[in-house]
Amino acid sequence: MDWNHYRFRNVWDLPAPPDTVYAALERAEDYPRWWPQVRVVDRVDDTAATARIRSVLPYDLVMTLRQRRSDPVARTLEAVMSGDLEGWARWTVAPHHGGSRIVYEQESDVRRAVLRRLAVPGRLVFRANHALMMRAGRRGLRAWLQTV
Repeated sequence: MDWNHYRFRNVWDLPAPPDTVYAALERAEDYPRWWPQVRVVDRVDDTAATARIRSVLPYDLVMTLRQRRSDPVARTLEAVMSGDLEGWARWTVAPHHGGSRIVYEQESDVRRAVLRRLAVPGRLVFRANHALMMRAGRRGLRAWLQTV
């Protein structure tokens, strides 16, 4: 088992229309306005951005996200990550009970040296940190969608 390799899958059900949710997720530069743990997103160009993320644990993750797929018909966004994490992340938005079901999937390898050294003892804590971040993201997006 590679202790520095992670797979995540989170499902959010929100009362907003799928196209509205997709449009919000498409604007990565707005994430810090509704997702507390996404501290900074700076556009590099039309298809790439750098991001700094910090959840409960006292470290920042810095990465570059490069768009691999942006499909408004399928309501799918996918990016390749490099930096402290390397891998990919994907949002898929679908209609669900009068609102939307958002599926977030991520597969990544930790590249930051200090986190690699803590891989075995810290794995459960790192996964819990991710879960807390995703819960806050769901809450933040729900509130954000009520204002747009």
